[in-house]
Amino acid sequence: MAMSDFKSGIRYSAIGKYSNVIIQLLVNAVLSRILSPGDYGIVAIVQIFLAFFTLLADMGFGPAIIQNKTLKDTEISVIFQFSIYAAVLLGIIFTFLGYPVSLFYDNTVYIPIFVILGISVFFYALLVVPKAVLEKKKDFKSVNVVVIISGIIKGIVSIILAVMGFKYYSIIIGGIVQAIINFAYYYYKTRISPFEKFKWDPIKKIWQFSKNQFSFNFINYFSRNLDSILIGRFLDPTQLAFYNKSYQISLYPNQLLAGIITPVIQPIMSDYQEEKDVIEKVYLKITRILANIGIPVSVFCFFAAEEIILFIFGNQWGDSVLTFRILSVSIWLQMIASTTGAFYQSTNRTDLLLFSGIQSMILNALFIVYGIMNGTIESVAYMIVISFSVNFLVNNYLLMYKVFDSGFSKLITALKKPFILGILQLIFFILLPDLNFGIFVNLVIQVIVFAIAFFIGLLLTGQIKEMKKLIVK
Repeated sequence: MAMSDFKSGIRYSAIGKYSNVIIQLLVNAVLSRILSPGDYGIVAIVQIFLAFFTLLADMGFGPAIIQNKTLKDTEISVIFQFSIYAAVLLGIIFTFLGYPVSLFYDNTVYIPIFVILGISVFFYALLVVPKAVLEKKKDFKSVNVVVIISGIIKGIVSIILAVMGFKYYSIIIGGIVQAIINFAYYYYKTRISPFEKFKWDPIKKIWQFSKNQFSFNFINYFSRNLDSILIGRFLDPTQLAFYNKSYQISLYPNQLLAGIITPVIQPIMSDYQEEKDVIEKVYLKITRILANIGIPVSVFCFFAAEEIILFIFGNQWGDSVLTFRILSVSIWLQMIASTTGAFYQSTNRTDLLLFSGIQSMILNALFIVYGIMNGTIESVAYMIVISFSVNFLVNNYLLMYKVFDSGFSKLITALKKPFILGILQLIFFILLPDLNFGIFVNLVIQVIVFAIAFFIGLLLTGQIKEMKKLIVK
């Protein structure tokens, strides 16, 4: 039954994730040709704070509700009622946050933006519990249907407003519409009553798990967003826009592959929380699948960085090319790392998840500050890649030695053949002569070279049968 759930979960997760990425790419391709890098810089700064309040709204309740198998419907209703109070409070606080933010970035434009986005924070806080209930029930179809619906509507609204001259407000208002649609859909599917008599017992029941999860999320937020915060403050919003475009594209391979697997892991693996050997096997299999794709894709993005950026966003985003080329080296690391949190959760080791988040934040902060001191977004990108590499080793040490009571030998074995695929890609692209055609033709040629090298690599390493076997199982 569990394997059937896994297949079903990944199927719906794939439909939702792929559709969402395609929608994002199309919308971004249009908006990037209408809006300026300066507009995107303002939005990038606002989204830093929106992401933080979305994190506060979650409070670690989502994963805790999924992991706890003893929660009753009445207890979930109490937790939902608590989230309503939190949503109101967070929405009000966010509304007034625009004043200190405008002082920090020396731009009064953030004051009205934060007032409007208080609505978005409110609805993001409300949807946490209904979404977790659907995931707990393994209703991945419903969870992903709304991703597609809200993504399309958000894109249409944003493009229409951009054409009408609303500038950065077009993206902001589109995001608010998406938050409202998501909550309305999740609540409609769950119909959780908010009128149960309030008591603290249900909160206390999940608090031990959720506090570690929340603490990790809190720390991970600063670890992941410190670069954007400091670039926006000490360089300028336009440079932040160029950096964020590069970072955004570097995340797409992660979203397309790891992104369809990660949401399914904890809801399924939580049923095996006492069988660590089973969870370890799943981790190594998923790592192999991600590395098989991620390492070759990293090589491809490194060599095709200019064509990818200019084809998707247009010529005004040329300053993002070098940063993307640097960040592309870390794509495969990010893909594998993005799944590790779900395995900490599945084995009830959110304490180690928290520890990994603390060391990651400290390391990222040191490297990012050094990159900022050098004064360019490219230097920040170099430091991010180094930090990701060290964090990858630390994370896998914690998983393999502390969680699974195993060692690095199994991980190395899982990565051996994927590295051969990457080396083969490297040879093909080094031998590829300079292409002097148009951006689109160059990109097509590079995609064909990637596909040929990838297929030959799978044949030489026996990975075709191996990957098929893993996917079927």
